[in-house]
Amino acid sequence: MPVSMRLCAGVSLLALLATPALAQTLAQNMGAGLSSEFVIVSAERAGENPATPDIEVTAAKAGEQINTVNTEDMLKYAPSLLVRKRHFGDTQDPVATRTSGVGASARNLIFVDGIMINSPIGNNNGAASPHFGVAAPQDVSRIDVLYGPFAAAYGGGSIGAVINITTRMPDHFELYGDAQGAVQDYDLYGSSATVGTWQLAAGAGERAGAFSWRLSANHLDAKSQPLSIATLSRPPSPGTAGTPVTGGFDGLARTGSHIAIIGAAGLEHQVQDTDTLKLAYDFDSGIEAAYTVSLFHQDDEAGAETYLRDGAGTPVYSGSLNIGGYQYNVGASSFSNNVYHWQLTHLAQGLSLKSGPDGDFTWSLVASNYAYLYDNQRVPGTALPGASAGGAGSINRLTGTGWYTLDAGGEWRGFAGHDISFGLHRDEETLSQRRFAATDWISGAPGAITQSAHGRTATNALWLQDIWTILPELKAALGARLEDWRAYDGSNYSASPALNVAQPPLSTQAFSPKVSLAWQVSQRWTLTASWGGAYRMPTVTELYQTVTTGTFLSVPNPNLKPEHANTFELSAQRHARDGIVRLSLYQEDIDGALLSQSAPLVTGSTTLYSYVQNVDHTRVKGFELYADQNDVMIPGLELMGSLTYADGRITSDPVFAKAVNKFIPQLPRWRANAVATYRIDQWAFTLGARYSDRSFGTIDNSDPVSNVWQGFAGYFVVDARAQFKVNDNWTLSAGVDNLNNDKYFLFHPFPQRTIVMEVRYAQ
Repeated sequence: MPVSMRLCAGVSLLALLATPALAQTLAQNMGAGLSSEFVIVSAERAGENPATPDIEVTAAKAGEQINTVNTEDMLKYAPSLLVRKRHFGDTQDPVATRTSGVGASARNLIFVDGIMINSPIGNNNGAASPHFGVAAPQDVSRIDVLYGPFAAAYGGGSIGAVINITTRMPDHFELYGDAQGAVQDYDLYGSSATVGTWQLAAGAGERAGAFSWRLSANHLDAKSQPLSIATLSRPPSPGTAGTPVTGGFDGLARTGSHIAIIGAAGLEHQVQDTDTLKLAYDFDSGIEAAYTVSLFHQDDEAGAETYLRDGAGTPVYSGSLNIGGYQYNVGASSFSNNVYHWQLTHLAQGLSLKSGPDGDFTWSLVASNYAYLYDNQRVPGTALPGASAGGAGSINRLTGTGWYTLDAGGEWRGFAGHDISFGLHRDEETLSQRRFAATDWISGAPGAITQSAHGRTATNALWLQDIWTILPELKAALGARLEDWRAYDGSNYSASPALNVAQPPLSTQAFSPKVSLAWQVSQRWTLTASWGGAYRMPTVTELYQTVTTGTFLSVPNPNLKPEHANTFELSAQRHARDGIVRLSLYQEDIDGALLSQSAPLVTGSTTLYSYVQNVDHTRVKGFELYADQNDVMIPGLELMGSLTYADGRITSDPVFAKAVNKFIPQLPRWRANAVATYRIDQWAFTLGARYSDRSFGTIDNSDPVSNVWQGFAGYFVVDARAQFKVNDNWTLSAGVDNLNNDKYFLFHPFPQRTIVMEVRYAQ
């Protein structure tokens, strides 16, 4: 079933204070107004929603405009959003917003049919990345993106954005099949290869009276470009010692120091299977019930390659080597750190009960659970190439990690000019991490535990809000959220260095008020002003998890405090029958911002460790301009674009003075998207562009070199797509991502020119 994108009009900043049902009600009551929502909807859903019919797009818009392999691809041109997706099938793809970079995943909430998939156990781009695989793109009916902490129904994870993914249910028997293939020609330093991805998807569903069901299965086989570069710091002076080798490259680290580039690693081969079943039943009493279960399995093998060759032309991975007249000691970890076998099986479930949409009072109950049934990553501890056949290593296990959520809410409508809603919320997160020694890292049994981390966090919340019609053209929204948070059962163990400690429990309470005003100045113009507070609690991994990557340590901080955000926004929107323009001004202040920094383990040591600390104060101020216009100059031509400016600074940090007045890490000042689509008969042609300014990776901005390994470069990427609808059942598509072949880094090397093709059947 084809899908489409639209920017909803309506009064979104007030809608942000409401539940999804309240948001739709408010928009309907206000008529055409202002929105901060970028929505992907099906044609059927758009037709049923009279709130913003004047900006409704065709059902095939997403399929026309975006080379979609995974669900997160559908957000590619959303205003002020970036999904850091390193390749098709990437499971480490956090979302960056207009006020936070890709290393702040905990400032976003992402749901699929009420199932939380944004991994609230952490605030990074590893295990804390969203699990978009729960929803296949073929099953998505709409995606709502709400910007900022203006919704009383959401906690501190809404500081950046709330992304609600809704999957569709059939009205009759339906069947679909989808085959996709992608090819990337990659060339960087000494790495040159053609890597491919293919995906098969199938689904079926039916409605029989009050009962409906949908079953889908996706199989993805993906290979990536190198995700890491093996480098060595160049010695201060030349030397003749060491075995002479060739093939290295001179380069610069992100700090500007000279390095030798000796190879690449993280060459992933991922095989993923996702099976999802959704059941729904409409009771005679008007109660609607739905249950979703999704099983995700992945096998991921990552290899490495060396650029170094000895006199006989044999690849060299370790030893005392002379590269370009400098002596280097290349240890086993230079390559093996990013060589691994990773197997995981995750289970996601969601159950919802809600009353029908009619009546003065409505209610809903939603429960979800995400469980790491099996999560095992094996890493070699000896040098390549011998490690390819086995040998000592380690096994890192996250089995038993997971979380659950429970939400109950109700709404009274039309109560003396007031729509009053309320709700209760609970979530609980569990971290279970153990690292074992292994005599055979490929297939050997786990040996002695060398490191472990455990802990839990839990939040109970109560929220209340009132949407008040002061005048027909003036509405106000008043909301508040009260939270009680705990961290407990925390412990850390390490065999070397010796550590065995039970971490102290933590608890805090937080109160977050919200206020918004919306003034419909005329039939076409709406002005809004909003302010919202939110507390983002420390995650269980920030508090307790220790991660070792070679000599680089990520150390937990069990004494963290919540970060407190205050966000202001002023918006003006004009919309007509064929288009919409919106300008938003915003400012975000965060006290006690939870940011990561690196420092020597002890004074004078070259061993670095990373830890999270509460930075005293950060501020982001900027603007967002969005426009979408149909039939520009000629029928069938649509133009859509956005421009975002963000000046994000660390304004106070008594602990680390060098960070004061520096840019917030991973947050570019300028970002822009533009999409042009021309539709004629059965064809649709799209040309899109994505731009980002460079950013910094450290809180003191000590990484001035951006377009290198571990740097955060600016980029300009052009995409193209053509779609041909053969008939009512068959659709053919072909496109190119990164048509201009921009070679850039966002810490990792990102994909170069990639060709994507798709054949789809649906009935």
